[in-house]
Amino acid sequence: MKIYTKRGDDGSTGLFFGGRVAKDSPRPTAYGAVDEAQAAIGVARAATSDAGLDELLIVIGRDLYVAMAELATGVSNSDKLVAGQTLMVQTMVDRLEAAIDETSERFEMPTEFVVPGGSVVSAALDVARTVVRRAERESLSVAVEESLVVPYLNRLSDLLWALARWQENSTTPSRTAT
Repeated sequence: MKIYTKRGDDGSTGLFFGGRVAKDSPRPTAYGAVDEAQAAIGVARAATSDAGLDELLIVIGRDLYVAMAELATGVSNSDKLVAGQTLMVQTMVDRLEAAIDETSERFEMPTEFVVPGGSVVSAALDVARTVVRRAERESLSVAVEESLVVPYLNRLSDLLWALARWQENSTTPSRTAT
């Protein structure tokens, strides 16, 4: 099997469960931004030596595959989505909230704006956070009303912020802007 199909040479791309749209249309823009977020989280994974953080980021990466599948599915095929496999579920959002709470207990909350870059890992997490925020914005126009993609991405950006502050404080003194 070859990696290239040539079907996208006309500027279109296939959707999950069928259909084609322009590559620059809102749906591919949304799941493409989530794909970028997943890659940015991979950079943070590569930078960490913390096994627990690595494990959490792997779970998140797998969740993002589900988000991409949901976003890559046209409304006419949404009945084909499978909860937890190709459709985001509440337990995924709940897991992020629990991780935010747990992580927030590991550091003292900054009282001022934080300048990213306190450590390599925290900087990678902050980059991932900003990419997730963009993915959240891009997903707004295509996620259906009952979708959990946007709430998931919103919690994920919060979690990445908390993880960055924890990593920053566990490796170097806090760096905040004055």
